Amino acid sequence: MVRLRRAVAVAALLVPLLSCGSGGSGDGDNAGTDEAGGATATATEAASPAPAESEPSEELEESEQPAGTEQPDDAAGAAGDWWRPAAGTDWQWQLTGEIDTSVDAPVYDIDGFETDASVVDGLHADGRKVICYINVGAFEDWRPDAADFPDEVIGNDLAEWEGERWLDVRRLDVLEPIMAARFDMCAEKGFDAVEPDNMDGYDNDPGFPLTRADQIAYNRMIADLAHERGLAVGLKNGLDQIDELVDDFDFSVNEECAHYEECELLTPFIEAGKPVFHVEYEMTTDEFCPITQPLGFSSLAKNWDLDPWRETCPAP
Repeated sequence: MVRLRRAVAVAALLVPLLSCGSGGSGDGDNAGTDEAGGATATATEAASPAPAESEPSEELEESEQPAGTEQPDDAAGAAGDWWRPAAGTDWQWQLTGEIDTSVDAPVYDIDGFETDASVVDGLHADGRKVICYINVGAFEDWRPDAADFPDEVIGNDLAEWEGERWLDVRRLDVLEPIMAARFDMCAEKGFDAVEPDNMDGYDNDPGFPLTRADQIAYNRMIADLAHERGLAVGLKNGLDQIDELVDDFDFSVNEECAHYEECELLTPFIEAGKPVFHVEYEMTTDEFCPITQPLGFSSLAKNWDLDPWRETCPAP
């Protein structure tokens, strides 16, 4: 079934995997936690940290590192290490308005282009991890790098999303350097991870004869670009790709699996110890929390414009 918006639902035969390591306003009447706006933050960008030098003859294996020692962020990509969030981690998702830093959540998912580096620094100072939202599957005509996309890779409009058009994800030669530059920006601003959006163009009406194999290849490239820069990366929606991609991605971001009655398809991430960052727009917490809490999801009720408001499930 084709759904012309970001919340695309599909069916798939999934193979369970072994475990690996790891606002606005609301009515306040539900059993969950209703959070609204407080402090906001804007600032200027910070420079990228310099690459760390290595000593190949005396490097310690990861298992030999002293307890409690974390690898420096600037060495993460070279060492094949990056933040790996645990299943069940709470989160906040805000893509519009000034970032409300008062929301009590250990993970923030915010727009990479619109957020300055000192906002990320401030969230880090509060002990939070920060995810960089980047649209990897659709052209956005307002982004500062819009001129980098040649006409031949820009396809049909995304219904209900003005200014967005599907990309021809077969053209890795064109899109890889553009996405690499975007992920460089995320790393330079100090983000810990990337949320790539629109990773399921082949299942929509992109204007190109895309196949599932084309999409899988492109999404793996996206995961590699993130990991090479020491960034964790999430699989956005794309439920029919989970069986092949759960090992390549560090978390899932899902919209409306309860509404479409397909949350079970996301459980391979939980079984692998990786979080499912999940939102519902049309259902109340009373309706979806009994579905997603037993599955171990990190679930929120959010407004469609993804302003600061959120409502969490009640504590179990």
